[in-house]
Amino acid sequence: MRIFVTGATGFIGSRVVSNLLAGGHQVTGLVRSEEAARKLSDAGATPQRGTLEDPQSWLSGIENCDAVIHTAFDHDFSQFVANCEKDRRVIAAIGSVLKGTSRPLIITSGTAMGDDDSGQPAREDVFNPANPNPRRASELEGNIQLAAGVDVRVVRLPQVHNTERQGLLSYYTPLAQQKGMAAYIGEGENGWCAAHVDDVARLYVNVLEQGKSGKRYHAVAEESISARQIAEVVAEGLGVPCVSLKAEQAEAHFGWFALFATHDLRASGEWTRQQLNWQPKGPRLMDDLRNMDYSVFTK
Repeated sequence: MRIFVTGATGFIGSRVVSNLLAGGHQVTGLVRSEEAARKLSDAGATPQRGTLEDPQSWLSGIENCDAVIHTAFDHDFSQFVANCEKDRRVIAAIGSVLKGTSRPLIITSGTAMGDDDSGQPAREDVFNPANPNPRRASELEGNIQLAAGVDVRVVRLPQVHNTERQGLLSYYTPLAQQKGMAAYIGEGENGWCAAHVDDVARLYVNVLEQGKSGKRYHAVAEESISARQIAEVVAEGLGVPCVSLKAEQAEAHFGWFALFATHDLRASGEWTRQQLNWQPKGPRLMDDLRNMDYSVFTK
């Protein structure tokens, strides 16, 4: 198959491209710079220059492709609401090309979108359009495109990690260094779900090859790691104290990160594993956190 991948040289997207090429697919990847274009060409894929801000400039690259995997996202979380709206516009633009065809569009969201407020881990069969998380915009637009006849499939991400990056925790660790403490709220019992980046990349390919229109899939290898456990490992790595804060202190300490630090982000991936025979094999989040090079935060 000929696959168009956005974010083709990104943390997740680059590994998706590698898996697609290894599986015999042809890949065209969206890139922003000449350096990224060279990197993609060297990997054996075809670069398509463009930006998320101007999707009309690269939609022609989709015309001859059999499917689109949309992994790109602007990760400036200080502009999270605006960036979620930008993602909605990109999904709408891609959908306008795929409408009326059988070509799949795999979009990306977060596992929090499967939270039904019951206190149980988020599930694949749940989507609450009133969810306060701004990332709902991606799935709301996905639903619009699905109703318009586009084969939309959703991959929901947890904290995607290796020893260099750990999802939202990549912002937590330098903040802990800056503040001189690794903090959590209350007892720190709220949980975070996670998966290694290589396992996540394989799941995107599974969703392409085996997934079904309208379904949501959770890239969850670990259902719950407590905020306190995470804070303790980061504190040890940085050589700073591990501290419990009251809920009313969260915003002043964490800033925009307080939205995530105070929430329970547990999610199940059991249904996804059963449906796609996806078996995560990578290291656990706590192992990657322990094996990080913390000196990069203390220089």
